[in-house]
Amino acid sequence: MTIAADAPAATDLTWQVTRNLAGKSPQDRAKILADPGFGTFFTDHMVDICWSGKGGWHRPRVQPYGPISLDPAAAVLHYGQEIFEGLKAYRHADGSIWSFRPDANARRMQRSAHRLALPELPVEYFIDSLRQLIAVDGDWVPSAPETSLYLRPYMFAKEAFLGVRPADKVAFYVIASPAGAYFHGGVAPVSIWLSTDYARAGRGGTGAAKTGGNYASSLIAQAEASAQGCAQVMFLDSAEGTYLEELGGMNIVLVYRDGSLVTPKSDSILEGITRDSILQLARDRGHTVEERPVTIDEWREGAESGDIVEVFACGTAAVVTPIAQLKAANFTIGSADAAAGEITMSLRKELTDIQYGREEDRHGWLTRLDAGGGDGARPAGDAGRG
Repeated sequence: MTIAADAPAATDLTWQVTRNLAGKSPQDRAKILADPGFGTFFTDHMVDICWSGKGGWHRPRVQPYGPISLDPAAAVLHYGQEIFEGLKAYRHADGSIWSFRPDANARRMQRSAHRLALPELPVEYFIDSLRQLIAVDGDWVPSAPETSLYLRPYMFAKEAFLGVRPADKVAFYVIASPAGAYFHGGVAPVSIWLSTDYARAGRGGTGAAKTGGNYASSLIAQAEASAQGCAQVMFLDSAEGTYLEELGGMNIVLVYRDGSLVTPKSDSILEGITRDSILQLARDRGHTVEERPVTIDEWREGAESGDIVEVFACGTAAVVTPIAQLKAANFTIGSADAAAGEITMSLRKELTDIQYGREEDRHGWLTRLDAGGGDGARPAGDAGRG
């Protein structure tokens, strides 16, 4: 039973749209889109849907982007009852706007909601909220190569009370931020740091949910990684400190000499949609794919013997990031100047080509968000070229 089990059944949402009269001018928006960075600028509007135990999901709105008013006793401020998602909107060559597997993001958000005792937003509401935002802020989706509009749906407990129980009032929002190419000058292999003093999550905890607390707990280890000249931090399991988990915000995949791909499996790892997609593309090519426990010793010994030939991280923001080196307090795996692997880069190209409509979407992963999109995904075989 979910926390929303006794709430009224889902019905179609009737949206109220309030335009932002103080929104950016076309000239100011064009200036931002020329060099948006990541997570720095935000579009003119946001989505706001309320939930209560008595009323269910109600009062869906698209409104001007701006501050959120919260009671000082709002539950999220005291007990961290909060979840979020991250996905992108892509402009294809014909000007249409598409997202990549938003239904998977919606289902993952439902799983996160269940774990954090929050109501589960129906998948159709999730996707409709993206379409409603794009309907007013579609001009914010950039068209330059490897750029996108990053979409951030999130949900939190807003009921004002100080008792420890699931909140009876919840808010769901969607904000959006134009995103430039993650790698300026091309994809570059990175060095990562192995954290041995800190764990990201434990068994039975919230590691498999996309909740802010997981990221807050990784920040001190990420600061340690930065001090060591590394771009990201790698976490091990909390029980034994032996098995690979994930990076601070990305999954990890090892490529073996025989062409097989292996990714760590644990109930405290976030199920990455990018990772799942990459592994499916690898299966399509005939590669053997395994999701299983992987020890740090397997990685170290495999790299030394030449059995492990490539390692990469994957996630929404950077898609695929080659890993050149893992640094630890008393050992190093790989070399800082190692080149990106052939399989790594080939899979990255195939996935981004699908996302931007340059490659056939044979799995039906793309869903159109702009007004020409109707209600479904792009048919297989339609590569979306303008």
